[in-house]
Amino acid sequence: MARSPDGPGADRGATTGGTLYVVATPIGNLGDVTLRALEVLRSVPLIAAEDTRVTRRLLDRYEIATRTVSYHARSGTGRERELLDHLAAGADLALVSDAGTPVVSDPGEGLVAAWAALAGAVVAVPGASAVLAAVASSGVAGPRWAFEGFLPRSGRERRARIAAIAADPRGTVLFEAPGRTAATLRDLAAASGPERPGAVCRELTKLHETVTRGSLGELAALAADGSIPARGEVVVVVGWRGEASGASAVTAAADADAALVAARAGVEALVAGGVARGDAARRVAHETGIPRRRLYGDP
Repeated sequence: MARSPDGPGADRGATTGGTLYVVATPIGNLGDVTLRALEVLRSVPLIAAEDTRVTRRLLDRYEIATRTVSYHARSGTGRERELLDHLAAGADLALVSDAGTPVVSDPGEGLVAAWAALAGAVVAVPGASAVLAAVASSGVAGPRWAFEGFLPRSGRERRARIAAIAADPRGTVLFEAPGRTAATLRDLAAASGPERPGAVCRELTKLHETVTRGSLGELAALAADGSIPARGEVVVVVGWRGEASGASAVTAAADADAALVAARAGVEALVAGGVARGDAARRVAHETGIPRRRLYGDP
């Protein structure tokens, strides 16, 4: 049934319907589940799970018999409507993904947004996080960092996002599929400079956890020759440009400035050849990955 607004963790802005609990689950080691998460998973009448088979392993470990239903990126609007109707009827619901927190590079954003838009109560139950584990264990993320999730596999958007990471002095944390890790490290090293520090965190909290640190150039080479295996769950950390890496920061910044000057010169050359400036900027942005708005300026 719906939690009282005065109950623990209740959303006092909501007045009707059940509570949607967004529950973090372990990213590998089942012992990392929180006591509060177990309490919620036992008490709700229904759990919406990214993969019910994965979630069942966790529930069986802790002898939780709550009914589960699948809810993932390909579920469609019908399942989301069913879950919203469940909540609207006054019943609580726990939302879980295969690992970590739903919505963070995992399904659930649509359901949370829809229920919040209806003034429904949404309560986060935090827990294990691959992002925070990587930041803590890598030693290179720095005091301020950004989370990029998964990069696009190819195309202009991928180049633009990698260029933005390269230009950002903060550390960056991103997820990657094991088969694409080598290519991503190569692209990051090319854009950010091969000397910029980084780390590849694999299988965090699991039996074969490894954290490999080095420059982006070194990490790219290790991934290319198989020294960093192309398997398991991967988190890549691009290091921050702090005082300890001042020389690398100067080099990378100089490279970025030179690339921008060359790209702007390319735009001017196209304009001189009769191409409209907007079309020239779009063409050069596509070729270089530099955002189009940065190409408008003196060459």
